[in-house]
Amino acid sequence: MTNKTLNNTARTWGAVARAFHWGLGAAIIGMIAYGWWMNHFPARADRFFYRSIHADIGYLVLLFTALRLIWKVANPTPSLPEKTPAWERTLARFNQWSLYALTILVAGLGWAHSGAHKPDYADFFGLFRVPQFTVENRAASRFYEHWHIYIAYALLALIALHVLAALYHRFIRKDGVLERMIDGRA
Repeated sequence: MTNKTLNNTARTWGAVARAFHWGLGAAIIGMIAYGWWMNHFPARADRFFYRSIHADIGYLVLLFTALRLIWKVANPTPSLPEKTPAWERTLARFNQWSLYALTILVAGLGWAHSGAHKPDYADFFGLFRVPQFTVENRAASRFYEHWHIYIAYALLALIALHVLAALYHRFIRKDGVLERMIDGRA
C-alpha cells in the first residue's frame, strides 16, 4: 500500500480513515446493542462480568475515537460533490462532529460510572487497572449510568441519520459519496 492510499485526499477517504470509520461504527453499534441486552436480562451472579466487558470495550472505543480525531485533524476531509447544497454540507458537518462528541460523552459517562460504582470496572481484561477519575458514590453512579444510557440512545439516532444520509447519496443522488468510504474510490 502506498502512502497515498493510507491518507485521505481532497476527493476520497484513505485506508486508515476507512478502517477507523468501519471499526468504530461496528464497535459503537455493538456496544449499544450489548448494553441494551445487558440491561434487559434479569440480575444474575455473572452480571458484573458482562458489565466489565462492556466497560473494557468502552475504554477502547474512547481511545480509538481520540486516535480517529487526531488522524482527522492530520488529514484533509474529502469534499462533498460540487452540486451538494449548502444546507446538506452544514447538516453533514454537524452530524459528523455530533457523532464524535456523543461517542466521547457516552464513553466518558461510562468511565465516570465505573469510578463511582462499587466495585468499579477498572480492571482492563485482567491486564491492568484503568485510572478512575470519579470516586465511589452510589447516587453519582446512578446519575452517570442513566445519562450514559440516554446519550447512547441519542447517539443511536445520529447513527441512523448518518446511515440514511449514506443511503440517500448511494441510491437517490448516486454521487459516489458512499463508495468513497467503502473502497476509497474517488
